[in-house]
Amino acid sequence: MGWQGSDPSTDFRGGGFVSLENLLFFAQKFPKSFHRLLFKQEGKRATWEYPFAVAGINVSFMLIQMLDLCSEKPRSSSGINFLKMLAEDEMAFDLLYCVAFEMIDAQWLAMHASYMEFNEVLKAAQAQLERELSLEDINQIQDLPAYNLLYQ
Repeated sequence: MGWQGSDPSTDFRGGGFVSLENLLFFAQKFPKSFHRLLFKQEGKRATWEYPFAVAGINVSFMLIQMLDLCSEKPRSSSGINFLKMLAEDEMAFDLLYCVAFEMIDAQWLAMHASYMEFNEVLKAAQAQLERELSLEDINQIQDLPAYNLLYQ
């Protein structure tokens, strides 16, 4: 499934328990997308692919930082907009996680990336996600342009 070693618990230190919950939510809510990414079923793939589960943990960690969720009040427009969405839908973070994971895979393919370029891919996906969250007509996660990636 893409762990870094024989003990998966060591991989969770960056994203914590929430990253495991995010992976489970993705598998249950969008099983086709989850399996497509897990088994790398689309696109021209690198010989050295990103480890799926560890990438998922990185997605959770990236979202928590990007949205400034550890602070009392977010400072970025994407964080402020996200809190409004979360107030309306308690599953907003889980849904955003699924969208972000799809965005990372799409960036991976577009950049023809390999394992050593994962952080560049993560940064590119984060920048795109911040732009989409800052759009004026986005009121829920389903309004994000990248949400459509979940239904390919």
